[in-house]
Amino acid sequence: MLIGIPPMLGPELLATLRAMGHGDEIALVDGNYPALEHARRLIRADGLPLIPLLDAILQVLPVDDFVTEALFRASVKGEAPLADPVHLEMEAVCTRRVPGFALVALDGDTFYARVKNAHTIVATGEPRLYANIIIRKGVIYPGKEI
Repeated sequence: MLIGIPPMLGPELLATLRAMGHGDEIALVDGNYPALEHARRLIRADGLPLIPLLDAILQVLPVDDFVTEALFRASVKGEAPLADPVHLEMEAVCTRRVPGFALVALDGDTFYARVKNAHTIVATGEPRLYANIIIRKGVIYPGKEI
């Protein structure tokens, strides 16, 4: 355990977050997602729910402000305008941790393609359907307190 680091973030995930570069993306996916088939790199987070893990990650990972869109979520039945309660929870966490960033809904094929290109997939134990989110890593500016 470390001071100031959420204990939910294990050694493998912390090392991955640190190793990612600006513009790399990490996908947090639910327990039903075909993570092994889609992953270039896979971290298992079995038993962990997605929302607290998302909150923990956004405490330590800068989000990319060089682009207009840096947070993406899956859509209900692949239709971008549809949202489930889990998407509202994701939005609330993102608004609290990284204000000013919109959570962009992607249709099914677009979301899957983006996950397949992600730096890493974190397979959670989240039981709710469509509970999938992608975060694009940003930079920490010189002189910013870390």
